[in-house]
Amino acid sequence: MALDFLAGCAGGVAGVLVGHPFDTVKVRLQVQSVEKPQYRGTLHCFKSIIKQESVLGLYKGLGSPLMGLTFINALVFGVQGNTLRALGHDSPLNQFLAGAAAGAIQCVICCPMELAKTRLQLQDAGPARTYKGSLDCLVQIYGHEGLRGVNRGMVSTLLRETPSFGVYFLTYDALTRALGCEPGDRLLVPKLLLAGGTSGIMSWLSTYPVDVVKSRLQADGLRGAPRYSGILDCVRQSYRAEGWRVFTRGLASTLLRAFPVNAATFATVTVVLTYARGEEAGPEGEAVPAAPAGPALAQPSSL
Repeated sequence: MALDFLAGCAGGVAGVLVGHPFDTVKVRLQVQSVEKPQYRGTLHCFKSIIKQESVLGLYKGLGSPLMGLTFINALVFGVQGNTLRALGHDSPLNQFLAGAAAGAIQCVICCPMELAKTRLQLQDAGPARTYKGSLDCLVQIYGHEGLRGVNRGMVSTLLRETPSFGVYFLTYDALTRALGCEPGDRLLVPKLLLAGGTSGIMSWLSTYPVDVVKSRLQADGLRGAPRYSGILDCVRQSYRAEGWRVFTRGLASTLLRAFPVNAATFATVTVVLTYARGEEAGPEGEAVPAAPAGPALAQPSSL
């Protein structure tokens, strides 16, 4: 259990490092002004950030997801596994319910973490920046707005994370079964990477419009007066101003991010387990590789 937790944390860190630049682009595209758009698309956003802020600009707000990673993994692994056991048997419905429960519980940490990440990703570079880092950002928000400010976007985060984690675990379980992911299979790792990457994409597609709303609510008031009174008001104003396409803004960057993030997570988990456990002796003295990571070791990265 401890080894699986360690491997999952290492895999999660790798996933964040690979995926954070895509997440920065996603957030910038989601919240930019429709009257005066700064970026023409995903590629233009990437190029503009690198040109104006260097490569480090793509990693703004990185400390926040890394800071909460250990706690999120602990909650996800513990809640998903215990919920599945409490439900009595492994079935597609129970996989969805266990994943949904894990997604809902981890919002307690995920919401403030993503709030800090979003604020840091959107602040201007230079000595006049508002926040020095993730912790300073949350402290300042708490000082000005209290606990309610720190948990801004909690409802929209719950609406996103609960079904998306359910879809992720359900899809991953179905794909690993369909692909025949069995220990000893020489194609096991590629199969796990394919299953994890595909599941990550499916989980994002299932709730992406809610993510757009969440990002807008968490960024509201950062550059000018607050515009939205709540989730429905944000949906109404966004749709009225920009049409239904607003709810797909940044989707390309997100989907580009989803597959490599999960691939990096699985690859790292496999390497950590292999080196940590080594090779165990089989019944005849032959070497038996360490067991592969289960589905709980790869989460749909909302970070």
